[in-house]
Amino acid sequence: MSLQRFSLPMSLCGRLPALLLRPVLLSSIFLFAALPLATAQHPHPGAENGSGPAQPAKPATELTPAEIKAIELPPDKSVEQTITVHDKTLHYTATIGTIRLTDDKGRPTGDVMYTSYVLDHEKGAPDRPVLFAVNGGPGASSVYLNLGAIGPKHLAFADQGDSASDPATLTDNPGTWLDFTDEVFIDPIGTGFSRALVPEAQAKKLFYSPTPDIQYLSLVIYKWLVKNDRLLDKKYLIGESYGGYRVPRMTHYMQSTLGVAMDGIFLVSPYLNPSFGNGNLSPIPWMITLPSITAAYLERQHKLTDAAMQPVIAYTEGDYAEALIKGPADKTATDAMIAKVTQMTGLDPDFVKYSGGRLSTEAYLREVHREQGTIGSVYDSNVTLPDPFPYAPYQQSNDPILESIIAPVTTAMVNFITNTVGWKTDAQYYALSYQVNRDWDRSGSTLRQGAVADLREAMAADPKMDVLVVHGWDDLSCPFMGTLLTQNELPVKIANQLSVHEFPGGHMFYTRWSNGEKLHALGEKLVENH
Repeated sequence: MSLQRFSLPMSLCGRLPALLLRPVLLSSIFLFAALPLATAQHPHPGAENGSGPAQPAKPATELTPAEIKAIELPPDKSVEQTITVHDKTLHYTATIGTIRLTDDKGRPTGDVMYTSYVLDHEKGAPDRPVLFAVNGGPGASSVYLNLGAIGPKHLAFADQGDSASDPATLTDNPGTWLDFTDEVFIDPIGTGFSRALVPEAQAKKLFYSPTPDIQYLSLVIYKWLVKNDRLLDKKYLIGESYGGYRVPRMTHYMQSTLGVAMDGIFLVSPYLNPSFGNGNLSPIPWMITLPSITAAYLERQHKLTDAAMQPVIAYTEGDYAEALIKGPADKTATDAMIAKVTQMTGLDPDFVKYSGGRLSTEAYLREVHREQGTIGSVYDSNVTLPDPFPYAPYQQSNDPILESIIAPVTTAMVNFITNTVGWKTDAQYYALSYQVNRDWDRSGSTLRQGAVADLREAMAADPKMDVLVVHGWDDLSCPFMGTLLTQNELPVKIANQLSVHEFPGGHMFYTRWSNGEKLHALGEKLVENH
């Protein structure tokens, strides 16, 4: 029985999915996959005496009330807290709560857990906005935006030097958005403590498919607004990665179907437009990744600035694209392009030459730090860990960032929920659910179509709704260049509603203290201007 590589696509941004690489017992996978077939091939013992095969039991379509009661989550629990940021003392209430989902007959189908932070509101004071947050995966809870970006507490993770065993200590977050908007972080079914209340097969249909996912998460927002009497307040939505796919679709769905309009949306390192074509024919897949690879090199040279990236973007959209379109038949253009790419990226000339100037993400991540015996993360190629299999022909280990963040964020969030807030449960918390990702329905074309069509329709239907897209320069899972090319093609009538800003760092650039102030300023400006 041998160990083989098993790949699990987690981030679907850009040209290539980022792979979660987990060693598993391949023979076990084949065993379970083959069981139904083996059962069908061998007659039931009763067939020999004429009684015929036993009929399989009918799959359960709902859990019994006793089964639901046994797995129900605790009632909502709140605690008062105080932090000081931007020379302001903020008194707020942190709540861990749930939203119950039901089918059209009123039968429970799922409990969605949320974490909300609501600033104390003096009587007669103006109503405050409320911001809803979702992460991605699919299979990720909202802990990353919560503790890494905009929640009132901050945890250090996802940067070079951070380790899985680092103390999971929460500190006041100077970059929190709580000073200008209340916040609600939503954990989709199968993530965090959220759970389905129906059998597995039904749960997959209701929750683990792109469009049902959009519909029930939108309904959760609607139910929270009604439950908390906040329907008339200004409303905003933020999503990261696959959450950046969810948010435009949720916004359009709520706007046109549920009757709830968002005043503005924020897309963080979004999976927005994955349809960039075949790299054997189109230059666009290579145009998407070259600028982020160059940015990572500039950062290692301590030369990464917005100004330094402008000629990189211009070259990518101009001479680089032209050389790729001409192809190897134009040797002069190809040789010049390879020399330029080598100079821009600092990579080995032979590596660039034999790649034809077309830099594969997976090959680059192994090549760029090979001499140091480390491997870069697709989420930020300058964040590395030792490569445990340096002589293998392909990457056999998990992504360096994913390997190191699950322990600290899980420990910190579970301690906050169960100890600080006192919402008691001993259930397993899923900061990142591999099972949800495996169960996700990718059979149709919905995911590959991206969310740009919904984004365009939502903006066109509401000319007052602004969209802020933020990226880390170094991110290769959802490269910023894909968003710039998408922005270039927006119709003039809606183009001014969308702005794009980049930051040093990668997919989770927001975990860097140095980026918090600028991100806060951008968020506050959008909210204040509506």
